[in-house]
Parts: sequence; C-alpha cells; structure tokens
Amino acid sequence: MRTSPARPSPAPLFLALLCAITLTSCGAKVSDASGDKQVADRSSGHYPVTIENCGVKTTYDKAPQRVVTNDVGISEIMFALGLEDRMAGYVAPAYATSRPDADVPWKDGYAKVKRLSTKEINKELVLDARADLVFAGWNYGFGEGNGLTPERLKQLGVGSYVLTESCHNGTGGSRGVMPPLEALYTDLETLGKIFDVEDRARALVAGFRKRVADAQAQVPKDGRAPRVFLYDDGRDKPVTAGAYAGAHDIITKAGGDHVMKDLKDTWVNVGWETVVERDPEVIVINNYGDVGAEQKKKFLMSYPPLAGVSAVRNDRVFVLDYVDLVESPRNPAAVAALAGYLKGVRGH
Repeated sequence: MRTSPARPSPAPLFLALLCAITLTSCGAKVSDASGDKQVADRSSGHYPVTIENCGVKTTYDKAPQRVVTNDVGISEIMFALGLEDRMAGYVAPAYATSRPDADVPWKDGYAKVKRLSTKEINKELVLDARADLVFAGWNYGFGEGNGLTPERLKQLGVGSYVLTESCHNGTGGSRGVMPPLEALYTDLETLGKIFDVEDRARALVAGFRKRVADAQAQVPKDGRAPRVFLYDDGRDKPVTAGAYAGAHDIITKAGGDHVMKDLKDTWVNVGWETVVERDPEVIVINNYGDVGAEQKKKFLMSYPPLAGVSAVRNDRVFVLDYVDLVESPRNPAAVAALAGYLKGVRGH
C-alpha cells in the first residue's frame, strides 16, 4: 500500500532497504565478510542461493514458506509467479482489489490466498500470520514512521524482501534506482531465484518485454510525442509520478512525453503552476481511493487554474487503475492500453 511522500494516503494504501532473514524463519541470512555458512537444505539442488535486493545481499538456504505481501501490485507479482502456496496472506484495502475479476489473470490467487487486513500492515499482523518473509516496499508498507522496517522485522526473526521500485537511492528519502519496468523484471527474476521458479520468471519477463515491444511498434515514428501528466490525487498540490514510478515507463513506452520526467523520485508532490507551465496534452488519472476517477476528472475540468491547459480544453483524460501504475505484472498491459489512446491523440 503506497503512501505519498508529502501527505497521508486517503486510506492506508501504500508504499526497503534491508533484506535479512534469520535461519529460524525462512532459511536465509545476510552474507558477511566472515564467510560463515549455514547448513543448507540441498534437497532440490538449487540452494543455497544468494540474491541482491536494494543493494543488500541475502543467502537463502531454502524457500520461504509463509510470505505476507502488502499491496495489490506486490501480491500479484507473487501470483504471477505461481507462488500462492508460499503465502500466508496479503494486505490490501477493499477498493484496491476492486478488479480481481474475469479479465485478471491472477483471479485464482485472490481466491486461494487469505486477505489478512484491509488496513495498514503492522508488526502484530505479521507475527499473527507466523510470517517468515514480508514482501513490501518503502512507503508500500515499510516506513520509519510506522515502525515496520526490514531491520525491525529482522530483530523479530522475520525476513524482508523490498519492492525494487521503492529502493532508497541515497539522496534523502528519494526512491528509485532503475527504470520502473526494469524494477519489475528484476523482482520477478530475483524472486524466481529465491523460490526456485526461475523458468517461470524468465517466461514472464520475456512475455512482458514482448508485449511492451509490440505496443511500441505501433507508436508512429514521425511526429511529436503528446505531453502527458499523471494525476494521482491532491487538490492544493497534486501528487504525481516521477521518473522512477511505474507510470513513467508506461507513459514513455506508450509513446508519450512524460512532463515530470525530470523528477528523480517515484511519487512526489508538485505545484499546479508547474503543471500549467508544462501544458500536458493528456492527463492520465490514477483511479483509486475514496475519491474515484470520475470525481478526480470533475475536479480537474472545473479547477480554474487548469482551464487553459491543453488536456482540459480538449477533454483528453485517460484512466488507469492504481495497480496498473504501481510496480505490478499489469504494467505491460497498461503500456499497450495507453499506447492505443495516445495513437488517437496524435491523429488530431
């Protein structure tokens, strides 16, 4: 569940630095200079396996058995990898999973895995679930403010895996260490190693890369890319996507010019004057929360400072769901959907 950087989310919705798991939990340890080794479970011939997550190396002697995930995108990464039987449950607000319907490939995951809470993930929930690994992210469940951090979980004998989109990058509280879709592919491949499903992970990544490439192939090579602004929420100051949020790659790979691409973070606050100055030709609305897409659009269309903005004047608003825009296996489909819309915009 992702929280915005400068204001609380409308519900405890969102958004890792350490990835350390004790032997008593799920058979992993942080690699250290001493080279001390744990006794490995070699029954599959796969373990021990060492991975790197947000700059931290961890060695797994066996696969975690009771994973708790926070947020829908993170949960669907596990579902896409077919790891439902390794999950103790997931945390997500009611509205955040409003579309695990027939057109969602991971519907069965929601049916098989227990939803532990529609509120904020916390230490007590993790312990009650007897979790051996928590898969969350900074501002997607992990946070210094709420006391749930990988280091705190390590002290409790529980491991952590951090969503790569949310990795801190060493510049204060900023997040993002690689392009957003590469973050998705990295997590799929890394989790594939942890859970010994590397073939499935590789197949998913190959399929997603192809879907994105196919969408890009439909983008006209001549002409200027439409300017696109992502509106997450906010009245006084809008919350939008920076260069490291999933929305950036979705917009750019769909053939758009992301007007906030210079912001080196994931989800950030900006001023309306910046939006007006950059004059987006299309606004993509993030549909989530108590304030739905229709209400957000009504606000944008009636907000006087935006009256002269091209997207508002021409009623060019495109809606994507929250789970399409945060790191998730729905990102490639979102690229294709937006590419189709922008192709129509280019024709005008």
